[in-house]
Amino acid sequence: MDTKIGAVDTCKPATYNVGSLPTNGAVTIQHSVIPFNSAHSTLGRHLARRLVQVGVNDVFSVPGDFNLTLLDHLLAEPGLNLVGCCNELNAGYAADGYARSRGVGACVVTFTVGGLSVLNAIAGAYSENLPVICIVGGPNSNDYGTSRILHHTIGLPDFSQELRCFQTVTCYQAVVNNLEDAHELIDTAISTALKESKPVYISISCNLPAIPHPTFSREPVPYSLSPKLSNPIGLEAAVEAAAEFLNKAVKPVMVGGPKLRVAKACEAFVELADASGCAVAVMPSAKGLVPEHHPHFIGTYWGAVSTAFCAEIVESADAYIFAGPIFNDYSSVGYSLLIKKEKAIILQPDRVTISNGPSFGCVLMKDFLRELAKRLKHNATAYENYYRIYVPEGHPLKCQPKEPLRVNVLFKHIQNMLSGDTAVIAETGDSWFNCQKLKLPGGCGYEFQMQYGSIGWSVGATLGYAQAAQGKRVIACIGDGSFQVTAQDVSTMLRCGQRTIIFLINNGGYTIEVEIHDGPYNVIKNWNYTGLVDAIHNGEGKCWTTKVRCEEELIEAIETAAGAKKDCLCFIEVIVHKDDTSKELLEWGSRVSAANSRPPNPQ
Repeated sequence: MDTKIGAVDTCKPATYNVGSLPTNGAVTIQHSVIPFNSAHSTLGRHLARRLVQVGVNDVFSVPGDFNLTLLDHLLAEPGLNLVGCCNELNAGYAADGYARSRGVGACVVTFTVGGLSVLNAIAGAYSENLPVICIVGGPNSNDYGTSRILHHTIGLPDFSQELRCFQTVTCYQAVVNNLEDAHELIDTAISTALKESKPVYISISCNLPAIPHPTFSREPVPYSLSPKLSNPIGLEAAVEAAAEFLNKAVKPVMVGGPKLRVAKACEAFVELADASGCAVAVMPSAKGLVPEHHPHFIGTYWGAVSTAFCAEIVESADAYIFAGPIFNDYSSVGYSLLIKKEKAIILQPDRVTISNGPSFGCVLMKDFLRELAKRLKHNATAYENYYRIYVPEGHPLKCQPKEPLRVNVLFKHIQNMLSGDTAVIAETGDSWFNCQKLKLPGGCGYEFQMQYGSIGWSVGATLGYAQAAQGKRVIACIGDGSFQVTAQDVSTMLRCGQRTIIFLINNGGYTIEVEIHDGPYNVIKNWNYTGLVDAIHNGEGKCWTTKVRCEEELIEAIETAAGAKKDCLCFIEVIVHKDDTSKELLEWGSRVSAANSRPPNPQ
């Protein structure tokens, strides 16, 4: 069945599963012809309506002279809210965060100076398989093919520099400098982003958005995207081979990976877990994709820095299914995982590989998991082993009165804040490891950027996620070094009236890099972070800030944020010792350092 995307008379779409497109069936559409030459028969209006149709109600933008007319048309769309950001990098990060909650995101910047600024964020979205629509206001259409030199360029008459940069970090690029094919290029770009779950680049000449054209004389018909299908014969062969492999195993386990999102296979993964009785773990970058309240959930598998007793169960299994894994140097803890290929079934979104043997293409992960659930014998041995050896985690040592606050005490209290009405955003750094140990209640969101690992990502991503998921209160855990990269868009959070709680962990530097390779460059200038946010606030919007140095002050701050200031953006600066890190970061850092410092192979 085709998947219908959006409706022309819908301004506010339903909330979708993370990384999923809406599947709300057929939609009745009025195919009324808009009189040609009216102000509505324009490229700008068509693009605005398309964005609303696919589920984008907020576009993150930075104005520049090449995109101003286009921004006028986006502003005129009733279902679209234009969110002005402080810089293009944060606009891209915000679109990334928005896509994680809503299933698709969009940003608008200006030519080259804006495009190259947002490029880093788009690369991150590409690495995380997020459909982000990056729109750039481009040069006047009359300037293409001439020898003119334009501002915002590197001083050459060749305008393709920006396009070439985006070609490696987007799955489709459209340069719209002619109204005749603008309709086709825009529709192809947006639909490709949805189908491939990757960013796309759309450049629109600055003189085109307001010009009426016959191709835009009707309301845009909602997309009908044909779903990908498995090869039935390949699916049957893959399921048969996998069932034979797993049914012979004594203690099989299941491990969810980050590509569960792009494969839209999270529900199917849980169905297999229910049917098989296997112990269920997740890779670190898949945290939040599998419900942690599942009766057979055993934690995060991250090699030497796994949650307690999880690695022992996974690595001692005689068969394991890895669904959508990414085995990079970070997720493998410097390539030190103790798993063996001959014991593994590796599932990618459209391919199944069993042990060292057969590989089956054109087999969708979600179809494979659902069919396999019908063939497996129930086998809870691995989970029973976990249950026998499991010892509940201890609690942090009790703080003495006014004792300097420790990070493990901070996260004990953050754990108690979580519910189905919250979402956690973890910044690159020690927050990766501390947030990984949080136990997520049903419905609690969780996001971090592990594959790309760009410090500063979380500020923009928090802005975008909170704008998309307004029913949740976002709790962001951000290190001081990361915050210094992108701090400005706390301003935009205030303009949008967001209620986020930001824990700014002030330990005086880039702690994650200290544990990989220390040096004076990892020490940063200390800021008065609450003073900075107070200055940004400047009496406009609802904002509350505080510094905490001990557990008593932390408890009081959390009570205030959850109570009297529950409708405010709450910024809590947590001052901790520079060497106060998780034990997992210490282990992980030493192993990644060893991987980074391997000598060259002999020539």
